[in-house]
Amino acid sequence: MRQLLFTFLALASTPALAQVSPSIDRTDMPAVSTTTPVDSLRLSQASATLPATAPPLTRRGANQTWNYGALVATSQTVDRYISVAATGSAIYQFSFGALGGVNRATVASPEPLPVAIGAASPITDPYQFYAVSAAAAAVQDFRSVGFGGTLAGLQVPITYRSQAEQDIIYRFPVSFASQPDSSRSFFESPAAAAATGYLNRKRKRVNRVDAWGTLTTPFGTFQTVRIVSKLIDHDSIALGGMPGQGFDLPVTREYKWLAKTHHVPLLTITTQVIGGTEIITGVQYRDIYRRIVRLGTRDAAVDAALNAYPNPSAVGSPVALSVPAGSGPLTVTATDLVGRQLFQRHFSSPGRELVLGAEAFGSFRGVALLTISTARGTATRRVVRE
Repeated sequence: MRQLLFTFLALASTPALAQVSPSIDRTDMPAVSTTTPVDSLRLSQASATLPATAPPLTRRGANQTWNYGALVATSQTVDRYISVAATGSAIYQFSFGALGGVNRATVASPEPLPVAIGAASPITDPYQFYAVSAAAAAVQDFRSVGFGGTLAGLQVPITYRSQAEQDIIYRFPVSFASQPDSSRSFFESPAAAAATGYLNRKRKRVNRVDAWGTLTTPFGTFQTVRIVSKLIDHDSIALGGMPGQGFDLPVTREYKWLAKTHHVPLLTITTQVIGGTEIITGVQYRDIYRRIVRLGTRDAAVDAALNAYPNPSAVGSPVALSVPAGSGPLTVTATDLVGRQLFQRHFSSPGRELVLGAEAFGSFRGVALLTISTARGTATRRVVRE
């Protein structure tokens, strides 16, 4: 009897046996709350160059340990999720509210639109709209049901072509036992924006849960399940009445570590496949407020208006940059991801659009960083040359 007691106590105190894969469900998704502090969904962005001590993305399987505690925040944002009614727009309430039908959203988030929409139309005050299935639904998921923004003083809703073509972000439950799943989505910009720009995007999303275990970031240590989303996008875009063109974007992967009750991923590492090589393009994690130490200043006006298009672009074609009028003399410097300068151009009297000729890039292929320097500071955008 004593031996059995010792065996039971030993098994009960073994951490590995007490740990199991979390199972993420609808209650772990973003939701409207009047009691949660506004700062509860603070996110830090870190350098795309991971610390030398960071584990490889290839670490997968059961009961893993990932230590990303050496990440350093370079900037911060705060996610907000509100009701459709709280947007204050009757148009949004009609499109995404109780009368929205298949486009009815459970939350609205004032967050940037997909990059290509911003390039195709002068839309401001952007929103994204999401829906989580009802508790009694036979099939449960969390999906994007549309976007919105202000165009010429009016709120413009952008919906997917059909319910079957909405972007399904997660199917529940999400656990290590989940089977891979996929969905196809399609949206296009509204006819009201056709005079200034048009965009549509076809997306195939493939989700695969490949690991679970203990994640450590500067925010803390948590039991998580990791889901990898592979995004295959094809955009068609036309600007200012010019003929449209279609192009495939680089394959994107989002490595997301999810935990119970946190409502957003604790860590997201985004990559793109460039020239057959998977390159990290973004790192974001849940965090607390931190004082950000900047090595340089940022020109807020240029940063807000700066867009590069088409992006990606083909070798042998020009790239256009939109900048705010009245920016003053500026310099455009292009570097690769390891800091080697590709070119530098000076503009003494820039307009609202700068054109970087194909000769500036030469035969360069891959990801380039375009840094716009003004008297007030700098702003940077990533562009892809294929």
